[in-house]
Amino acid sequence: MTARVDYETLFTEHVADGVVLLTLNRPGSANGVVPELARDMVATLTALEADLSVRALVLTGAGRQFCAGADLKEMNRYLAEEMPRTGEPYNARVIFPVIERIVGSRLPVIAAVNGGAAAGGFDLALACDIRVASTAAKFGETYIRLGLPPGNGGTWFLPRLVGPGLAAELALTGDVIDAARALQIGLVNRVVEPESLIDDAVGTASRIAAWSWRAVQMTKQSLRSAWQQDLSSSLATNYWAAVGLQAGPDVKEVWRRSSRSGRRGSTSRTPREWR
Repeated sequence: MTARVDYETLFTEHVADGVVLLTLNRPGSANGVVPELARDMVATLTALEADLSVRALVLTGAGRQFCAGADLKEMNRYLAEEMPRTGEPYNARVIFPVIERIVGSRLPVIAAVNGGAAAGGFDLALACDIRVASTAAKFGETYIRLGLPPGNGGTWFLPRLVGPGLAAELALTGDVIDAARALQIGLVNRVVEPESLIDDAVGTASRIAAWSWRAVQMTKQSLRSAWQQDLSSSLATNYWAAVGLQAGPDVKEVWRRSSRSGRRGSTSRTPREWR
């Protein structure tokens, strides 16, 4: 179950039935994002999504940090050597594709935040569907310390998660908050001891992975779409999701069992049966 696949900048492990743990593996640079890491993440997510035995993903960082955002050494090199030619800022070239891939993935992604999550690393955690934090975790929308505005979706995620006032405070001050404060304002789902972090996140992922992958995928897509929709549009999304799933094999099997048994309580399947 723990078959490991190593890439240049990360590794993956199948840690439970239907659950993959993806670990950013640049601990010497606080798991800072370089083009190779972005490339590996996009390629890995693409491969995992194509494997229907994979139902959920846990994302964490090797070493003491979750992710420091852009690798500043590589970013400075890019600004001097490549941006004059490409005209694109570093974050658009390197980090945007990762953020968009996580949000658009069929897989629910759980961030297991083991340490510091700053700037682009903070936004990477915000892009995930669920966040579990270690007591050692720190969070900061720290772009302003570099003379920059939030650059990787923070201005989109933060107001939706904590409200516009707290989002403005975090972005404009560059303050770093601890896990307890992150829990208090709704940035993370819960806080656990460091030694329990991965088990907790994998446990949540396992509960999700136990259900119909079609229903899980549509639930994630519906929740994400609702961030940008009014009620009528969200109901329309729910309508078309129901049309697709109620005509599909998973729901048909539930109804077949129900009609055969005649018992109202038999209309659901146990997690183990969704395979």
